[in-house]
Amino acid sequence: MMNDKSLKNLLAVMAALTMGLGLIGCSDDDNPADPGLGDGAKLRVVHASPDAPEVDVYAEGVATPLITGLGYTETSAYLDLDPGTYNIQLRAAGAAPTSEPAYETGELTVPADAVITAVAVGLLGSTAGADAFRVLPLVEDFTAPGAGQAAVRIVHGAADAPTVAIDVGNDGTPEITGFARFAETGPAGVALPAGSPLAVGIWAGSPLARVTAFTTPALPEAEIFLIATGLLGASPRAQDGFGLLAVGPAGTVGLIRQNPVVFVLHASPDAPAVDVFVGGTETELVDGLSFGELSPAVQVPPASYSLDVRVAAGGALAATVATPALVAGERYLAVASGFVGGSGVEFTLLAYADAFGNAADPLVRVVHASPDAPAVDVGVWNGATLTPVGAYTDLAFGEASAPAGTALPASAFTIGVAATGTGTPAATFDLAPAAGLRAFAVAGGSLAGTGESFRLLLVVASSYPWQVLEVLPNP
Repeated sequence: MMNDKSLKNLLAVMAALTMGLGLIGCSDDDNPADPGLGDGAKLRVVHASPDAPEVDVYAEGVATPLITGLGYTETSAYLDLDPGTYNIQLRAAGAAPTSEPAYETGELTVPADAVITAVAVGLLGSTAGADAFRVLPLVEDFTAPGAGQAAVRIVHGAADAPTVAIDVGNDGTPEITGFARFAETGPAGVALPAGSPLAVGIWAGSPLARVTAFTTPALPEAEIFLIATGLLGASPRAQDGFGLLAVGPAGTVGLIRQNPVVFVLHASPDAPAVDVFVGGTETELVDGLSFGELSPAVQVPPASYSLDVRVAAGGALAATVATPALVAGERYLAVASGFVGGSGVEFTLLAYADAFGNAADPLVRVVHASPDAPAVDVGVWNGATLTPVGAYTDLAFGEASAPAGTALPASAFTIGVAATGTGTPAATFDLAPAAGLRAFAVAGGSLAGTGESFRLLLVVASSYPWQVLEVLPNP
């Protein structure tokens, strides 16, 4: 727990900690040597360092921690601050006060008469100057938002993200360009519409291209920090995944996850190449997708969608299908299967979330998407006996094995697919999964030979963007 005096000391130090011990956004009037200043200041700390654990914070020489258990994405309260010089030490939560600090500031001079939000960013485990742990002490001088507006100060605190551009509205035209790592948009804030969700696109590269997008909740008519944090290279649903941390006057509002991403796999045996549109519109999401192909990543705001699947190049409507609710921070595989003509299972869309676990072994989730195949058992085939894998038994069309995936050996082996309970494979496939693999093994095509033949379509989700590999049955 904390007290006012101890946290004042902590926040003072954090406010002063930056290259050259200067304050970002500080004017000449904020100089602590200026005798015209008052004695009071207010500071708070935002923990936005994705690899830093919960920490206890000490003043050097004091055995009792100033603050305990300060965790990632948490924001302290504003507290009054006395000017002074301090050395603050950080230790892992619960560590002995006599243990070696994980981080310490050294002697720092604290300014007075300022309102400061000190944002801890970077990687505690890095010694590289480009991404190492640091604190950005941001002096607040927001321009009061007008009616129907929020004043938003954007901070680039993502340790592995490059220089980016910000597209407010996600309409294809970035308003902020050349936004370098650990930069911010200035004390006044940017006036943005309040009262309704806001789309934000993140662009990078040369030429600029959209990397990802977010949909914020309705912004209040208030002063808001929007801090890009986490790791762009991590899964969006991970604890340390890239996101926008919203901090308002009362503290952390929440971590806004990236818009959901969908990959569409064409596994319908008799469907021609298809285009996919938002239902009832001419907004095309997928163009000219043929059997066995996986679409590029399609990123949309969180919601449920009606989709029109049409024969490619202006052809007839094949089907209108609905998605489940797509959730921010998640990635999905949407498998188009069924038959577009004749009897049997009608053309449909089967959706599965990426929920793979963290085991080092290859993790594979089997999806039954062959519309004329019966319920199946999938197991290891030694040439004479099928040994079913428990999670892969009695799967009917549209069903899939456990969402976290099932661990398989990181070696070469043969699997067999058999009608449930028969033990006699209708098809066998040679696989050699590598450690760390995350994949959907989609049984697609027609077992009876109607259109495209039965095969495995292996959608690899352990790298981004996802890819699909075709595995044909053994002769």
